Amino acid sequence: MTAEVPISPSLHGLKRECLSYSEVLAQSIAVIAPTTTPAANLALIYAVAGNGTWLSFLLGLVGLVFVSININQFARRSASPGSLYTYIATGLGTSAGVLCGLGLILAYLFTGMAVLCGFANFGQVLFAHLGIQTHVLTLFAVGTAIAWYAAHKDVQLSAKALLWLEGISIGLIALLGVLIWSHQGFAIDWHQLTLKDATPGGISMGIVLVVFGFSGFESATSLGDEAQKPLKNIPKAVMRSTVQTGIFFIVMAYIEVLGFNGSSANLAQSEEPLSFLAEQAGVGFLGSFISLGAWLSFFACILAAINPAARVMFLMARHGVFHDALGEAHEENLTPHTAVALCALVTFLVPASMNLFGLKTFESMGYLGTICTYGFLLVYILVSIAAPIYLYRLQQLRFQDVIFSVLGVGFMMLPVVGTIGIPGSTLFPAPEAPANVFPYLFALYLAVGFGWFVVQRFRTPHLVKHMERSIHAIHSNHANSTERN
Repeated sequence: MTAEVPISPSLHGLKRECLSYSEVLAQSIAVIAPTTTPAANLALIYAVAGNGTWLSFLLGLVGLVFVSININQFARRSASPGSLYTYIATGLGTSAGVLCGLGLILAYLFTGMAVLCGFANFGQVLFAHLGIQTHVLTLFAVGTAIAWYAAHKDVQLSAKALLWLEGISIGLIALLGVLIWSHQGFAIDWHQLTLKDATPGGISMGIVLVVFGFSGFESATSLGDEAQKPLKNIPKAVMRSTVQTGIFFIVMAYIEVLGFNGSSANLAQSEEPLSFLAEQAGVGFLGSFISLGAWLSFFACILAAINPAARVMFLMARHGVFHDALGEAHEENLTPHTAVALCALVTFLVPASMNLFGLKTFESMGYLGTICTYGFLLVYILVSIAAPIYLYRLQQLRFQDVIFSVLGVGFMMLPVVGTIGIPGSTLFPAPEAPANVFPYLFALYLAVGFGWFVVQRFRTPHLVKHMERSIHAIHSNHANSTERN
């Protein structure tokens, strides 16, 4: 036997080039958590978009394909743990990069919080079927603790777990979707296709939650140090996760809305729509398996959200934006262990506090999911603006690159309008309380975070130059590697 060659750390101290393409893809797929949208979140989208739910998914998919193209302008040329933070800093400067980093950290953490609520909600239902009573806080603690351990211990362990958990869950849901549609005689639902009773405001607000459903498709970019052939595998994972998940969402949205039409139940109020439809189709046992799969998928998403949040925080700390301790890598595990611990702690504390203040877990999941979308929208708009500027500086800008940028920003403005509304408009009304204050809370978060960055700039006069040199070194390293290959 030959001794296994140890994988060396990267210049950032993380495990270098240890993840295969399938494991990189699993990271993006797991943050999207395709199982959780048809199993739980679809009810929230239908509540605002109605028969236009499928169109909300389609418009969201089209917009995010353009965003993916803009992200891949960077991902094909550079890779690091900083994800879109370093991309936007390269295209628009360090101040925009810091705003992006703040947006990403909030987006990933609040995604983790939202799916932690789903994990607890589904867990209570599953254990109740077994005659076991559990407390929400217990499930919060268990889900967070296991996710922390996997993220702290080994990024490969995390990736393999994500790959298996999501793969099995998606397969079961796809099978159930075929059976439900077959039970309906493969009917054509003209109410959906003609958008009966759907409104532009409802569809655009639906896109807000759709972006949450897709959110994290770009998270593979945070594995820049750890991915094999990062300049090839990461862009491929970003685009493939978006397109394949989008098609899955559109088909399942159509089938589920069709399945609830004419039934005694209301999809908008259903916390387990697939279990109900499985009973209607005479395959209730499959609904139970899917509930279990959804529960595991929620856990996979907790883990997958902590991974990129910690890596963005890790690199920003190494650039001097956050405390130095957050930029430390574990000597044996080669993971950003301090940042992982902080992200896991925050992921637990916020939903636990909401529960203690009397909010239901399902409600908390909707609120946290809406807030996380603001972070993703900010980042997707910024990266779409940064891409053509970056290409122009490289003297590689083409006319179609400008078009992709404009389309990326344009499509992302649809959910922005949905979140804030247009004063006095009946087509795009402002959201009801408490969602109407969420944009202001997000703006306050950005103001406080950016204010801290300004303070750090005054305390450390060479901070910006250090950030610029570090980010430039990352891009130069990959440029040189590309030239050698």
